[in-house]
Amino acid sequence: MAGNFNKVLLMGNLTRDPELRHTSSNTPVAKFGLAVNRRYGVGDGSNREMREEVTFVDCEAWGRTAETISQYLRKGRPIFVEGRLRLDQWEDKNDGSKRSRLLVVVENFQFVDSKSDGESGEGRPVGAGAGRRGAPQHADEPPPDDDIPF
Repeated sequence: MAGNFNKVLLMGNLTRDPELRHTSSNTPVAKFGLAVNRRYGVGDGSNREMREEVTFVDCEAWGRTAETISQYLRKGRPIFVEGRLRLDQWEDKNDGSKRSRLLVVVENFQFVDSKSDGESGEGRPVGAGAGRRGAPQHADEPPPDDDIPF
């Protein structure tokens, strides 16, 4: 198979409220955490025990997607995200060590439930407010780290 493919599909719950900021060029950027649970069985027969593992994923959304996520979602709410992996690398300011992390750049999303968020009083149906496919949400390359205010 020729070429590369970078696509991520995740469904989970927000671990914190989205943090909305703007770049120096006034582009909205929202950062949030996502907890993705996996239930599995260990053992067999009557000795089968159910276990759960949780994976925590950092996510970043840009443009109108960022604004919508930060407006309607709060900690604990479920969301389905579609995006791509990005590797961030930097040097630690304290000890000079090289650091890195993978995060998901959200390109599209869907609300999963229709519960009210407790603030706006309006429920959102499943699939409402999904990012528009094909519409540019942000530049192909994120701005330099010093242009992102967090």
